Amino acid sequence: MEQRPYKEAIGSLKISEDVLATIAKFAATEVEGVASLAPFSTTPIKGLVNPSKGKSIRIELNDDIAVIDLNVNLKFGAKVPQVAEAIQSSVKESVQNMTGITVSKVNVVVTGIVFDESSAE
Repeated sequence: MEQRPYKEAIGSLKISEDVLATIAKFAATEVEGVASLAPFSTTPIKGLVNPSKGKSIRIELNDDIAVIDLNVNLKFGAKVPQVAEAIQSSVKESVQNMTGITVSKVNVVVTGIVFDESSAE
């Protein structure tokens, strides 16, 4: 009888979007030049409130492929393109390594510049 490596699933594993957002948050805030994450605001259509209002990260998950949107405040003097690229790389690598979920895009929106540590929040 031929033996196969054990790869049969015993059950199922589901990872919540909140877990993905937490991983993304820590990966983004570890990047040099990032002061803080920034919340999404209202949509421009006559005051309709964005369901993500107050959150800094949005996750769109389809068939184990994630698109991650995050808003950040950068420290004064940070080189925006380099920091944004570092955030994208860090978030993608962290989420994929920790969860096995493929990240197809990490969209970074720089919403502000922070001049000192006390005003980051």
